[in-house]
Amino acid sequence: MSAPEPGTEIDGFRLGERIHTGTMAWIYRLVDSKGLLPLIMKIPRVGPGERAVNVIGFEVERTVLGGLAQGPHYPTLVAFGDVETTPYLVMEYIDGVSLNDSARRAPIAAQEIAQLGSAFALALHDIHRQDVIHLDLKSANVLYRAGGEAALIDFGLSNHRHFPDLLAEDVRFPVGNWEYMSPEQVLGVRCDPRSDIFALGAILYVLATGQHPFGKPRTVARLRRRLYRDPVPPCAIVADTPEWLQEIILHCLEVDSRDRYATAAEVAVDLANGARLRLTDRGSRRRRANWGTLARRWLQARSFEPAPCPPPSTRTNLAPVVVVGIETSPINQPLFEALCAAAKAVVACDEHCRIACVTVVPPAASLSGEGDEPTATVRHIKRLVELRKWAKPLGLPEERLTYHVLESDNPAETLIDYATMNDAELVIIGAPHPRKGLRLFGRVCAQVVAEAPCSVTVVRPQLGV
Repeated sequence: MSAPEPGTEIDGFRLGERIHTGTMAWIYRLVDSKGLLPLIMKIPRVGPGERAVNVIGFEVERTVLGGLAQGPHYPTLVAFGDVETTPYLVMEYIDGVSLNDSARRAPIAAQEIAQLGSAFALALHDIHRQDVIHLDLKSANVLYRAGGEAALIDFGLSNHRHFPDLLAEDVRFPVGNWEYMSPEQVLGVRCDPRSDIFALGAILYVLATGQHPFGKPRTVARLRRRLYRDPVPPCAIVADTPEWLQEIILHCLEVDSRDRYATAAEVAVDLANGARLRLTDRGSRRRRANWGTLARRWLQARSFEPAPCPPPSTRTNLAPVVVVGIETSPINQPLFEALCAAAKAVVACDEHCRIACVTVVPPAASLSGEGDEPTATVRHIKRLVELRKWAKPLGLPEERLTYHVLESDNPAETLIDYATMNDAELVIIGAPHPRKGLRLFGRVCAQVVAEAPCSVTVVRPQLGV
């Protein structure tokens, strides 16, 4: 799929100027929109060479923005298209000044940093109190409205703690902006709002010094250095950096999230009252830790255990997860029906359980670029459609169903890993017909039964089918 041309009409919305081309989506102004808000349309990139995570990010952003109460600190979601047909998001256009403009001028004055940072922290506090964690903060994702309020954009990698975290369940590498990513995110933890506080501190560091606190890592090995390597104190780069500002920045950048600010609201208060801030040794540092301390931290980092995630702000009843492993290519209709019958029986016994529909496909690198599945995104969408069709007879509401297309050369290990990471209570998997057995699928089934961390139900098509 190539970028649509301005003037194209999609579900009654007419595209205007394309204002952004990102790695995951295109963004257009909408023209002739009937309403009080100026609007934009965000269209995920699903053409040749695009990544399957683009589709996941679309579903995540739709869920997160749809779950937020209307407010000034993020765009209002107006409409969306179905991923199976025409995926898009229509949302409020925020005509604001980007924090990126200030970052390009860095280092900037401490009082300007305090003003910008305080508004930024208040926006974070607003989403955190609604149990949303952004997890992809960077200066380009922060806009300032005319009244001074900060607004956060681009929630495609976020986590709403009242909904399943699709990225945590589907992706096995650190996702987010590596320049500002917290240590626990590096290790795959996506449920701690203090990760956003770490990113806030890293952005404040850039505003204060004109440099990134951890450079610009391009490998996971370099990314992991922040588990033990402290940044150069801002005062050592820009000598007139106030100690109160350095205190706040380094407090945000603590490796262990328990040592950071507990809430973004506290950061906002300290930035607004910097001159009266009580200082610790963070504010007076002039150099990084010595080599002896660094060696000790390096050894500790090898067994680093992230802090437990704080509980959600509002109570949520975590529904038990039931994983259904579904072979979608080629489709085995009798086995589809047998799996559906088994899932219906579980649903009948537990009215709160969540069904995770999982299929495993070979890595994207194995695609030839020809035939019905030429790209990762085309294959991902096709398999999502097949999973949705399988689940339709269950008659469950959307919030009790999730769909996952996982890439791996080892389906059994992937299913076991998924069940482990998501604390599944049950795995339902199909076995081949005893008279039409497929040796590969039989081995997958046997390994899941032997190694899964929960109960496993194995179903077969009826013998007469």
